[in-house]
Amino acid sequence: MALSRRMAASALLLLVLLVATEMGATTVKLAEARDCLSQSHKFKGACLSSSNCAAVCRTENFPDGECHTHNFARKCFCKRAC
Repeated sequence: MALSRRMAASALLLLVLLVATEMGATTVKLAEARDCLSQSHKFKGACLSSSNCAAVCRTENFPDGECHTHNFARKCFCKRAC
């Protein structure tokens, strides 16, 4: 009798965890936004600081920017939601 209660409790816990995991996965997928990147036209030199890149991108009417490696060189890419 004690063994069957343990099995039932374990099965119920596993079911609750499975449902909770599935609910969390769908919530995350709905909240994802896609970002479009465009190389900055005004940033000069190697991009070593994403905050500097973001400041230059704001002068180009982008809300944000970040450094990325492109063909072995660090370049500033401006970012906005697609």
